[in-house]
Amino acid sequence: MKKKLLVLLLLLVVKFAHADEGMWLPYLLGQKVYADMVKKGLKLSKEQLYSINKASIKDAIIIFGGGCTGEIVSKNGLIFTNHHCGYGAIAAASSVEHNYLKDGFYAKSFAEEIPANGLSVQFLVRVEDVSEQLMPALKGLSGAEYNKKFQELSGDIVKKLVEGTDYEAKVVPMFKGNQFLAFVYERYSDIRLVGTPPESIGKFGGDTDNWEWPRHTGDFSIFRVYANKDNKPAEYDAANVPLKPKYFLPVSIKGVKENDYAMIFGYPGGTNRYETSYGVKLKTSIENPNIVNLRDARLKAMFEQMKNDPAVKLQLASSYAGIANYWKFYDGERKQLLKYKVYEEKQKEEAAFNAWAKGKPEYENILSQYEQNYKAWEPYAKERIYLTEGVLGSPLASFAASLSGVEDALVRSGLPADAAAKAIQKADASRTNFLKNENKPSDQKILAITAQMYYNDVPKDQHPIGFFEGIRQQFGDLSDAKTFQDWAAYVFANTMVFDDTKWNQFKTLPDAAKLQADPAYAYASAFIKNYISKYLPLYRKFVSTNDDLGRSYLAGIMAMKPTATRYPDANFTMRLSYGQVKSYNPRDAVHYDYVTTLTGVMEKYIPGDYEFDLPQKLIDLYNKKDFGQYKDARKNDIVVGFITTNDITGGNSGSPVINGNGELIGLAFDGNYEALSHKIQFDSVYNRTICVDVRYVLWCIDKLGGASNIINELKLVR
Repeated sequence: MKKKLLVLLLLLVVKFAHADEGMWLPYLLGQKVYADMVKKGLKLSKEQLYSINKASIKDAIIIFGGGCTGEIVSKNGLIFTNHHCGYGAIAAASSVEHNYLKDGFYAKSFAEEIPANGLSVQFLVRVEDVSEQLMPALKGLSGAEYNKKFQELSGDIVKKLVEGTDYEAKVVPMFKGNQFLAFVYERYSDIRLVGTPPESIGKFGGDTDNWEWPRHTGDFSIFRVYANKDNKPAEYDAANVPLKPKYFLPVSIKGVKENDYAMIFGYPGGTNRYETSYGVKLKTSIENPNIVNLRDARLKAMFEQMKNDPAVKLQLASSYAGIANYWKFYDGERKQLLKYKVYEEKQKEEAAFNAWAKGKPEYENILSQYEQNYKAWEPYAKERIYLTEGVLGSPLASFAASLSGVEDALVRSGLPADAAAKAIQKADASRTNFLKNENKPSDQKILAITAQMYYNDVPKDQHPIGFFEGIRQQFGDLSDAKTFQDWAAYVFANTMVFDDTKWNQFKTLPDAAKLQADPAYAYASAFIKNYISKYLPLYRKFVSTNDDLGRSYLAGIMAMKPTATRYPDANFTMRLSYGQVKSYNPRDAVHYDYVTTLTGVMEKYIPGDYEFDLPQKLIDLYNKKDFGQYKDARKNDIVVGFITTNDITGGNSGSPVINGNGELIGLAFDGNYEALSHKIQFDSVYNRTICVDVRYVLWCIDKLGGASNIINELKLVR
């Protein structure tokens, strides 16, 4: 029995065990981890990585736009980030006449830089451990009571941290609520577009190459932070000047070779490395396959309109890119979780935990409670996905759903006299923005196909009562796609959302009955109310119980291995990961080199293709072998991309890849398909981070874009 217990304990996968695994907090970088970094090639001290008293690398790393990472690369506040991170701002600055997405853009002076309205960046000022201010008061609480107390206490902490400053702060749970850190930021909101390659470079390979290696995408864009004359944050003003940053990254053009040290700073968005086998099963059997199917239908409807009309392509570009990116991820994640038997691995970990927890009342029933919680929610999981990814996947339905605030203001008693007027004013502004971005032909198809998919795939006893029966009575057989197509055409032809006359009449004489009768609102409202009344309470209970169990489970794991070195799950707080530049063998008899080159770009080139076209100037420069100082001596070519063993996830897009001397060598922008299980389980054999080589970035700016002014701004290390 003792031997069996020992074997089970050894099966437990502790989150520090794999080579190059780990998204470490620079603020809490342990000696064991730091020593391993030095062993692999780091030449910097801990204080050079993170310091609140002196300028350090952390001062050059920014949250870019709320969902990506960027880095400061000059004394004048120049930002490098990914093309796909700047995509929305580039599209917003573009028009059919000045299509910067299609043609690229480089400002040759500060005056030519384009304001990126609505875009902001955040610098991390400091981090404080506030666990002692929270843990005692939260002990013994659960569910809504726990969340309410956390919000109350964290609000007080934030208020004290930023008092008398213009800073922002947030308190973030670590290890599922077994530690709490407060992060203090300074936000700058005058951000301007400085440069972008043509989309044929910035998105070269499109969806076909997404999440794939070998990769040949020049995924970069350039912005700048502006400040007032005192170097402080300020709203856009023509009198503002480029920020003088505390620190910026020098840029190395010496190139990379296999086994070189590589470090990535950034803001990974989310992982769930302590997920249970029950969560893995729900994801692989229900969540991911249904998300993939619904997104696939939406993308096909959009692409059909985009491929033949440049104006439509520009209109839908940002939305399409966002949907497509994670369509492929969800598909790949499911396949890799199944391929690598992650469900079975999690069961082994849980068996080891149960063996240890036996006889410990606070831990021994955790996993059985997990099982009960998933069993209670699983029958309704598909309904929620078909609402969020299907019904509300139609832009019209999504906008119509937002009008529920107007209905509420019209029918609920006890509200202020001007509540309805304010709600309608807000809806009117939202409608203007919606119509600007709406593409009716694609949306009408999305409305029809997603409604049909809901009808066919969601259990009939979970449907909104009477809704589909109404479609059958008016439009025909529900097994016929034409029925849903006719219904969608009717909705588009008769909703006041698209009819200025009807909309203005409604604004003048708002009437809840007219809103409820509108076919677009009736559709969205039926499904929203069905979900809110029946399934939202169940979902909230499922999430709340999982949160409570997660805290206990992690506390148990930490008690089981009290001296282990661990990192918390990613949660869009600053982290660093470290690894090496390294090739790999994805399957039998196949070897992938650690770099790709411009020659490989030319090999993929397909004239006029949606994903693999190229600017003529790039072709001409390649044919002349005009590589300048950016040529790689070993390859006698331009290195376009390289791969490392670093541990990253979404949010790390745009993160700097830094060598052992603290110099920028590339920008992280993707992961490889063979390791898309990484949010739940890191794969030490196959995991690779895909990076655009900074020399390709500079070659595109200099040789292709003619923007030597930008190159001259950088501190190049040769």
